[in-house]
Amino acid sequence: MDPKNLREVLESIKEGTLNVEEGMQRVRELGYKDLGYAKIDNAREARVGYPEVIYCEGKTTDQVEGIIRYMLSRGHNILATHAGKEAADRVRSIFPEAEYNTLARTITIRQKEVVLSETYIAIVTAGTSDLPVAEEAAETASILGNRVEKIVDVGDGRHSQAL
Repeated sequence: MDPKNLREVLESIKEGTLNVEEGMQRVRELGYKDLGYAKIDNAREARVGYPEVIYCEGKTTDQVEGIIRYMLSRGHNILATHAGKEAADRVRSIFPEAEYNTLARTITIRQKEVVLSETYIAIVTAGTSDLPVAEEAAETASILGNRVEKIVDVGDGRHSQAL
């Protein structure tokens, strides 16, 4: 539970801008929100520094949209992985700021600025068949605040040495 969010709820009740029942509901949601088809870990960002990632495989387009809507209402940046074109098109029609990386199959929405690390992560691929995984890794690393350098197609053997 994020103490800052709890303080905001308590201050709102004290000021009369939130009644006790609404405050109780918000306190219950400080940990998890059960959407019926997914439980959103609202405290993850406070615990580990980044919000929950949405794994879209096996979810309906309506479910992906519902999870994203809820997470956006909480102010989270969004990373949805293994997202199909149909889900991406739906999300972009509702949230035009959403970016879809076709190769990575990721949807990202940045609501708040991410402070980039001073160091960077190198993502190295052996060939073009590795590009989807490399792109997903790059999208993930980037939204979590990492600088990324991609080095592709080094797998022909001429550029590698046995260690």
